[in-house]
Amino acid sequence: MAPYHIRQYQERDRKRVLELFSRGMEEHAPATFRHLLKLPRTLLLLLGVPLATVLVSGSWLLAVVCIVFLLLFLRFLAGQPWKNYVSMCLHTDMADITKSYLSVPGSGFWVAESGGQVVGTVAARPVKAPPSGRKQLELFRLSVSSQHRGQGMAKALVRTVLQFARDQGYSDLVLETSVIQQGAVSLYEAMGFQKTGLFLLDGIVGRVIDFFVIRFMYPLPSAQEPRL
Repeated sequence: MAPYHIRQYQERDRKRVLELFSRGMEEHAPATFRHLLKLPRTLLLLLGVPLATVLVSGSWLLAVVCIVFLLLFLRFLAGQPWKNYVSMCLHTDMADITKSYLSVPGSGFWVAESGGQVVGTVAARPVKAPPSGRKQLELFRLSVSSQHRGQGMAKALVRTVLQFARDQGYSDLVLETSVIQQGAVSLYEAMGFQKTGLFLLDGIVGRVIDFFVIRFMYPLPSAQEPRL
């Protein structure tokens, strides 16, 4: 296990951070494809279209071509939510990380460094319109390179944000993640985060592939240390 340390983001980290973020998001496309294949309407499509093709044309070869085409289309469709999300982020908060996080009071962006290279990231910003009486911080951009997973790095990054939230006087740490990201869901549940909501991703692609997003919250009572 290679040693690592967590520090605040610096502008020289930008290229590696963007690379890590983009790759981390695109890694979820295969899991999304598997999720899509398990949906009843997908199975109906994969069985119905080839069968209809055989009945109409009498050609099994054409039916096989239809199945291949459908699988390629579904694989493309599974990658779209992640590509769209990466594109949106690169044109919003990730376009200028220093301005988006380090120049905003009560915000932060941290990286995990190992062997002189950035191998993990996490960020947080205050919620603009929290519930009445609450001061909430939202966690973003948690990512760890595939070569450095299984070392507790993701948990350490989340703990960094939790401590920052306590130091800044926040009442809750909140976040959103998708049902596809089972590793992240398991991590947050193991750390004591509570599910507070579930909603379908906006847009036709989200509805077609049943792409649900989970909201989590970690209450931070001032008199109690986080039990992680």
